[in-house]
Amino acid sequence: MQSRTYLYDLLVSTLFTEGLDSDMDLWALGFTAIWVKGADLDTLARTFGMDLATRTPCHLSEILDHAIDDGSRWVGEANGWIGIVPAQADREVVRSVAEGGREALGFSMDINYNISFIYARDGRMIVSFDPSSPPERYGDDPHALDHLMDGLRFQIITEADNPDDLVEIDESISSALALIGRLTETDIATDWFQAQHSRVQPAS
Repeated sequence: MQSRTYLYDLLVSTLFTEGLDSDMDLWALGFTAIWVKGADLDTLARTFGMDLATRTPCHLSEILDHAIDDGSRWVGEANGWIGIVPAQADREVVRSVAEGGREALGFSMDINYNISFIYARDGRMIVSFDPSSPPERYGDDPHALDHLMDGLRFQIITEADNPDDLVEIDESISSALALIGRLTETDIATDWFQAQHSRVQPAS
């Protein structure tokens, strides 16, 4: 049985490979990603300033060094969705990328423990929430993804009579990553984190 923090732990172990600073963690580094359905790669390359002529095979585990060296992004394609890491993933960016009948979702976390999950469709911000406090939801249809959240645990609980009821930040992030997999109808581990996709350097 997988742990409740499996996807968070996998993301950490994927990004922080041997040779990187062992004192750093995912919060210090920050993590931002965006997934888009309904847009071709050429369009997204223009939107995010990428030069597709530089596209080379790459695993997510390799992107951190390349991003530091030359600003490369990791670009993956699965089940009609295109994922980009790192990518600015605030509400306006996700909403605008979804214009023209597309779907887009963004996930981000930063050194100040801010976490954000955003889903947009056809230029409308459907739902946005902090995975550590999901009752506070924003958007045109705040409960649009409720049917995909069965079994996921977001709300942070630091005290409980039963230890199994505790929900810590790592589990909330794992739940958000699982929700991304459900929404994209992909396996977030094997289709995204562990699969070989591409790295693309910024356009000059």
